Amino acid sequence: MPDWDRNGPRDPGGAPGRAASGSPFGAAREAVAGVLGDLRAVDGALYAAVAATPTPTLDRALRSLSHAADHSKISLTVAAGLSLVPGRSRRAALAGAGAVGLASTASNLFGKRMVRRRRPDREKAQVSVDRHVRMPESASFPSGHTASATAFATAVGVVLPPAAVPLGALAVAVGYSRVHTGVHYPGDVAGGGVLGFAAAAVSLAATRALMRRAALPDGTRDSRRNRG
Repeated sequence: MPDWDRNGPRDPGGAPGRAASGSPFGAAREAVAGVLGDLRAVDGALYAAVAATPTPTLDRALRSLSHAADHSKISLTVAAGLSLVPGRSRRAALAGAGAVGLASTASNLFGKRMVRRRRPDREKAQVSVDRHVRMPESASFPSGHTASATAFATAVGVVLPPAAVPLGALAVAVGYSRVHTGVHYPGDVAGGGVLGFAAAAVSLAATRALMRRAALPDGTRDSRRNRG
């Protein structure tokens, strides 16, 4: 039998190794753990690089943007304006507001509670105080600001294509501002973006269903209900 040290079994030549996995599932778990460890290292390095790069011109603007995006104030303000215009703009506002609600709920009630990632250590990374916004007490993953901004931009952009580029650029800026101000890792922002796309897809599907139902004559709806 192989000799053991605290790093695992030694091979016949005496070199330390890892404990042999008892099954293919064990090997898969080790591989996944290794990949996740590497991704965390890259994530931390990117965060540190942003923190170490002096950007005095950007600091105030990105701090202000991060504040403005609290509670999706920017997105909901845009949605309120769009809702005043009948037709496609109003549908875009409905889809966008629904996407924000879904993204916020999924991020705060499920994502953060399931992953429970700690917030970055802003002091240790020496993030400039000129960038500081309030450090949230919630878990770090995923970024709720990014999820909501991405969800809104995607949903509105699909219904109202001319708005896709400016709202998409705004969502990217909001996501980066959360890293720049030191309250999120880049991986949190990436996770928020994915969640935002998913929330937008669900909201768009629900909005289309509502629009189709609203377009049906009352008699048609009644006949479909009776058949059901």
